[in-house]
Amino acid sequence: VYIRKHPLEIPPPSEKDWLKDDEEDFFLQDPDRKRDALPQPFRMINKLVMLVFENAMEIIERREMLREAQKLKVQPTKCFPTAEFQVTGRANCLAVSGKYIFVGLSVGLSAFKVSDCKEVCAWDAVKMEICAIHALDLGNECHVLLAVDEMGLVWLFCFHKESFVLIKILNEVEDISRRSTCVEVVLSPGGDYAGVLLQGNTKAWLEIYRLPKDSWLKEMEKSPGAAAGLACRERRSSWTSVGDIFLLQESPVSANKADAKLSLPVLLLKVKPPKPITGSSFKSPLDALKKVDDDSMLGLGYNHLIKDSQWEQQEAIFRSTYRDYLEAEGERESKEEIPRHATFHFLLPSWILQVGPEMKVQPGVPAGISVHWDGSHNFCLYLLNRPLKEKVDSDPKPDVVWPCAAPIACSAVSSCSRYLALACEDATITIWDKHLGYPLSVTAILEERLIRSIYFL
Repeated sequence: VYIRKHPLEIPPPSEKDWLKDDEEDFFLQDPDRKRDALPQPFRMINKLVMLVFENAMEIIERREMLREAQKLKVQPTKCFPTAEFQVTGRANCLAVSGKYIFVGLSVGLSAFKVSDCKEVCAWDAVKMEICAIHALDLGNECHVLLAVDEMGLVWLFCFHKESFVLIKILNEVEDISRRSTCVEVVLSPGGDYAGVLLQGNTKAWLEIYRLPKDSWLKEMEKSPGAAAGLACRERRSSWTSVGDIFLLQESPVSANKADAKLSLPVLLLKVKPPKPITGSSFKSPLDALKKVDDDSMLGLGYNHLIKDSQWEQQEAIFRSTYRDYLEAEGERESKEEIPRHATFHFLLPSWILQVGPEMKVQPGVPAGISVHWDGSHNFCLYLLNRPLKEKVDSDPKPDVVWPCAAPIACSAVSSCSRYLALACEDATITIWDKHLGYPLSVTAILEERLIRSIYFL
């Protein structure tokens, strides 16, 4: 028996059996292209092209993933116009009231039906450009409109049975130098009152009008013939031979030849911005109390005992104490200017706006207005159920005043007219329940933010 003396070992490979560097991945190569190796610079071009294709595939896959994720989300409903109507001139604004759409144009007013978008009436007596329009349905096919033109004039219209009736230009004056421009107009719910904020050359004020809508309805019913031919110009349709274009042609009937007259609105209030608080002229606290008893309102800050000398002394102490800070920031003289803009709301009767037993309160009719001017701490409330006077008080005192800790930045009233929101410049928001008369919540935004507008959803 032959026995091997040494164990069986695998012999080491010889040098001729070693794999070359370019043959290590020979099993990945195409057998047909085994001998077709690209020379430089074609190999680098090939790598760059393959890199571009790989990046393109990654982008395509990423976009497909985003497209699939978008399909899983709730898509908003896309709305497309169902009808269109042509107007004369340029359309600047519109308002919807009942079954009509009122459009403010560069040449006047037009009324269209909501159902078929056909023009039923137009008013262009003076070729004015309407920049803003507010409309409200009064019932019995009667609508009230407030239109503001490019000159800031406020036009009061009554639209009855597809006819415009011009009632009055609220801020029209004979002297052009005393003309005032309208900043904002508001119609109260129900159309009983209208508020117009006006600005002159150096001052601003708020005018509140009582609209005799019941008298308008009665007068329209008594003279239907005169109202039918008022400010509505007749139109007839004609089809052109090219393109089937529908044209509207005017008739010589003009609005200024109308002979029907309606009751004019009554100026109820003329609210001016608060005057700057100056030094007191009272010699004793008793004089200040007598002034309060003389039908003056608490909360405005006018009936105080601080002299001008005391304020000057306090200002001098403040400047001497913080002189370094004032010089670093740059000292600027701050002149107290009269505010020129106000925010106002019509309010229904509530605990915070109580009326006397001698005043009749109708459900759904505003009993007062709330006004606050820019930069003012006071939130003023005025009653609207006042007896009519021959001459309106030039500076009426508010019936209720709410002093706030900071200037009021903005305010809002809920659609149900129960809740009132006040936002001050110190980023504090207070929600009031007007029916109960107390605040529901007070929210302070910690970050230094300036609240510019607030709304109820």
